[in-house]
Amino acid sequence: MKGFNLALAAGAAAMSLAMVTIAQAKEVKDISVAVIPKVAVPFFDDCNTGAKTASDKLGIKYQWVVPQNTQGSTQVQIIEDLISKHVDGIAISVNEPKSVENVVKRAEKAGIKVLTYDSDSPKSGRSMYIGTSNVSAGETMAETMAKALDGKGEVAIITGQLGAVNLNERISGIKKGLTKYPDIKIVETQGTDDDLAKGVSVTETTLRAHPQLRGIFGVSQVGGPAVAKVLDTKEFGAKKGQLEVLAFDDLPDTVKGVKDGTIQGIMVQRPVTMGSLAVEHLVAQIQGTETAPKDIDTGVTVVSKDNLGSYTK
Repeated sequence: MKGFNLALAAGAAAMSLAMVTIAQAKEVKDISVAVIPKVAVPFFDDCNTGAKTASDKLGIKYQWVVPQNTQGSTQVQIIEDLISKHVDGIAISVNEPKSVENVVKRAEKAGIKVLTYDSDSPKSGRSMYIGTSNVSAGETMAETMAKALDGKGEVAIITGQLGAVNLNERISGIKKGLTKYPDIKIVETQGTDDDLAKGVSVTETTLRAHPQLRGIFGVSQVGGPAVAKVLDTKEFGAKKGQLEVLAFDDLPDTVKGVKDGTIQGIMVQRPVTMGSLAVEHLVAQIQGTETAPKDIDTGVTVVSKDNLGSYTK
């Protein structure tokens, strides 16, 4: 009888394990994934293109959920809504890293796979980060600026959300890169909340406050277009071509700035690649084929007039 009970218990355990395995092996067509950008800007349209293309290819259910503003609480609300809808995976570009930590952990406890792309929340418990190595990109930006200025002069930084990890990593990279050039001094760092009108305003204020300024780092997607708009005004037009302007992301207005000489270089990321990899890795994690994910650096290319027509994302 004792042997029978042991056999029965073993059989039950095997059946339980089989049921778990079946539950884990979810059919691809039943998998639902949501991708969340920071806000509605062209850079994230490219991310959406990559994510949707990968979703269509894999045959999964896909949704693109755009926050109406850059407040951390808005992204928290979106994730809470997705948890209630029982999606299988979430990829998010984080506005405020600290704000989403608890809700990401709740999503993970609910069995939802969560990864970050473009902008990270390192302490949230997310499975992996996919995007630019922003410190390295910042160092590349610093070296590009230093060569253009012959290693001396006043420079300013125009950023987006002051709390965004990816932007602050770029700034850290810039500062690290400039340690080799003690005659280059950062005189101002201004936030724009990723709002173009505010970007124009803070750029004008910075140029008025520092008439000897020789260079501007635009580390968020609005930096380049904002500076370009300012340099096209009567007040600051004389600085066009004299002020070294480096930007991030090849948005139409930024590319136009390179063509007309208001912007000298762009650090071009690979948003389409970020979107496609985010979906592919989420699906692999949901299906259990990727159990030890590692962060992925999608790289950056320095684009100027010389290679404007030949670079790839």
